[in-house]
Amino acid sequence: MTDDLSTLASDLVVLASRLTRAVRREVEHPAGARTLSLLDEHGPSGVTALAAADRCSQPTMTATVKALSEQGLVDREPHPTDGRAHVVVLTDAGRAELARIRHANAALVTARLAATHHTAEEVATTVAVLRDVLDLHPQEDTTP
Repeated sequence: MTDDLSTLASDLVVLASRLTRAVRREVEHPAGARTLSLLDEHGPSGVTALAAADRCSQPTMTATVKALSEQGLVDREPHPTDGRAHVVVLTDAGRAELARIRHANAALVTARLAATHHTAEEVATTVAVLRDVLDLHPQEDTTP
């Protein structure tokens, strides 16, 4: 049984990654979409923390934040406890863009699901399993 679970766990990771790549090929995700998602997940964060969460360099994240700021999708605010630092926050426009991206992702996956025999209950179980797995090992807190 452990070997079966291990194989299924591996398949889960591989297939989740493939689904993500398939969606990204078919749905336009603007540069910086991952950063918007990280801010939604973790809340206001410093550039260094965002770079660590995204596994990129600080200069890369600085450029991403600058571009997102120029588009009005993020803003910089004073750090709540360190007067010398700033945190990056989502703006209302950033939340709206993230919602647009997620809606487009959902529309694509919904269309693909409609072409299968799977029920809404099966999909709900799959989502519940993914939530449970992610909650078992929460990502390291990257907020300042």
